[in-house]
Amino acid sequence: MNKRIPLASDSVRCSTCGLGQFCLPVGMEADDAGRMDELVQERIRVAKGQALFHVGDGLEAVYGIRFGTLKTVLERADGRQQITGFHLAGEIVGLDGLARTAHASTAVALEDSEVCVIPVRDLSSLAGHLPSLQRQLMRLMSREIEHDQQMLLSLGAMRAEERLAVFLLNLSERLAARGYSASTFVLRMSREEIGNFLGLTLETVSRLFSRLSRAQLLRTRQREVEILDMAGLRRIAGLPC
Repeated sequence: MNKRIPLASDSVRCSTCGLGQFCLPVGMEADDAGRMDELVQERIRVAKGQALFHVGDGLEAVYGIRFGTLKTVLERADGRQQITGFHLAGEIVGLDGLARTAHASTAVALEDSEVCVIPVRDLSSLAGHLPSLQRQLMRLMSREIEHDQQMLLSLGAMRAEERLAVFLLNLSERLAARGYSASTFVLRMSREEIGNFLGLTLETVSRLFSRLSRAQLLRTRQREVEILDMAGLRRIAGLPC
């Protein structure tokens, strides 16, 4: 069961959090960002493999990831699951449920994680008084739409090798923005999960990792990936070097 943690008066809040450049307060004036502290009064610790919320659950809150990694999942009509995204620290999960006031996907922790609870009712009320918060919500929802479009492009128009290269480069850029190495990182998701997200079989993903390793574009040790030739990987992805 997930553990709820009420925030003490000396806890790190939105206005002082180092992840503010990715989360809701990004681009907000200091005074406006301080108002966000009124919203976040508790956090939830989610153990690896546990769900933060399930599809269809009533939308009482959205969640800012303080540390850890989550995946969002949809269930197909035939019972199979489709991974729709992998979410890192500083990102918000649950925004896709705002339109119908119910969660549109299931969020599962890929490692022990902690999230900040942002109650939707309070968020809507505060946004009515803070234009900067309204703009930020629009920016985050626009990013969700852009993510969906990029995924459709990947699944519909790219070759398998391109899909994996784009995935690794995207993850590299997101980790680098958070102060981690852009070239060496640990995959919190399995190769099977990567394949599910990219529309590829486990066998294809394993074969592609081996091919990229033989081409000396990257080196893998279990789930650790080291990108040896960033420019070469970008060429495969069809991106400018």
